[in-house]
Amino acid sequence: MGGSSFGKLFRISTFGESHGKALGVVVDGCPAGLSLSEEDIQALLERRRPGKNLKMTERKEADLVEILSGVFEGKTTGTPIALLVRNEDQRSKDYGEIAHCFRPGHADYGFFCKYGFRDYRGGGRSSGRETIARVAAGAIAKKVLEELGVKVSARVTELAGVSLSVSGGEKEADERILKLREDGDSAGGVVECRVTGVPAGVGEPVFDKLDADLAKALMSIGAVKAVEIGDGVSVSRSKGSENNDAFLPSSEGTEDSSEEAVYPRDGKSGEERQLRLTKASNHSGGILGGMADGSAILLRASFKPTPSISKEQQTVNEYGEPVTIAIKGRHDPTVVERACVVVESMTAITVLDAMLQNMSSKMEYLKSVYS
Repeated sequence: MGGSSFGKLFRISTFGESHGKALGVVVDGCPAGLSLSEEDIQALLERRRPGKNLKMTERKEADLVEILSGVFEGKTTGTPIALLVRNEDQRSKDYGEIAHCFRPGHADYGFFCKYGFRDYRGGGRSSGRETIARVAAGAIAKKVLEELGVKVSARVTELAGVSLSVSGGEKEADERILKLREDGDSAGGVVECRVTGVPAGVGEPVFDKLDADLAKALMSIGAVKAVEIGDGVSVSRSKGSENNDAFLPSSEGTEDSSEEAVYPRDGKSGEERQLRLTKASNHSGGILGGMADGSAILLRASFKPTPSISKEQQTVNEYGEPVTIAIKGRHDPTVVERACVVVESMTAITVLDAMLQNMSSKMEYLKSVYS
C-alpha cells in the first residue's frame, strides 16, 4: 500500500498493525552526530502508552523501543534509523464476532472496497496503534530541533466538550469521560500545539506551504477531523483591520512574538545582518504566505470521539445484510490525552523537514557549509 511515508529530507516510513507482531518506523535524513539512545525515545512513548488510567484502554503494553540501525556508540551515523516496538497484549478473539461487519466510524468499509481483503483485528493498519511509530520518529525530530533552539509542545485544551482552561474544567471532563465509559460511549476533544524558535522564512510560498504541510501531517492522524492555525475558522468573521498583525520594533510586541521574530537581511556591506521585528498580535499563528513569520506557531487539532464503543450500533456485513453490533474488547473512552504527543510528534517532524529544505534557499546558507 502507498501512503506510509511522510516528509522529504527528513522522511519517515512506518509499518505494522494493531494485532501484528510489531510496529516500527524507518527514519531517513537524520544528520550524523546526534546523541541518541532508546531512553530518549522511550520518554516520549511513555506519554502515549495505554493502560495508565481509567480514561484509557486497558490494553497493557510496555511499548519498549528497540533501535535496530543508524546509531553507533550513542551517536546517529547519518544512515537510516530503524525503530521497532513489539506488540505484547493483543486479544484478537475480541473481534471474532464482528470480523465480517463494517464498524461505524471506522475504515473497515474503505479497506474492503480498496483491497477486497482486510485485517479485521483492531483495524489493522488503520488502528490508532499505528501512531506509536510516529511518536518514536517524533522523538528524534524533537531532539534535532532542540539542538537548533526550536521547542515543540502540545497540551489538551478541551475534553468531552469541557474547556480545561476554566476552573474545575479538568475535574468535570474526567467525570464526563468516566460516565461515558460506564455507558459504553466515548468523547472527543482538542489538542493545541505551540512551536517556538522557528526562523522567519521557513516554508514555501506556493504548494509546499508550512501551514499546508502541518495540516496534512495532523489530518493524517486517524481521529483528527479539523486543523486550525492561529485564529483558525474565526477569521471568516473578522475584519482585515482586526486580523492583520502589526509589525513593531523588537522592543515591543506580545509574548508570542518577541524573541522569536528574527528576519535575515543583507547589509550594505554584503554581510548578512539580522533584522529583529515583533508583532502586536499573533492572529496568523506564526505563519504568513506559507512561511514562518518568526513568531510562535500556534495550531489546534480537533479529535472525534473514539468510534469503538460497546453501545449497540446499526451496520451491514460484507454480504450486504443489516446487522446490529456492540464492539467488545478494550478501547479508549477518549483518545485525546494519548494523542496529544502524536500531534507534538507530527508537528516536530514537519517543522524539521521544512527547516532542512530551507537550507538551500540562499547562497549564504550553502557557503556557510561548503566554503
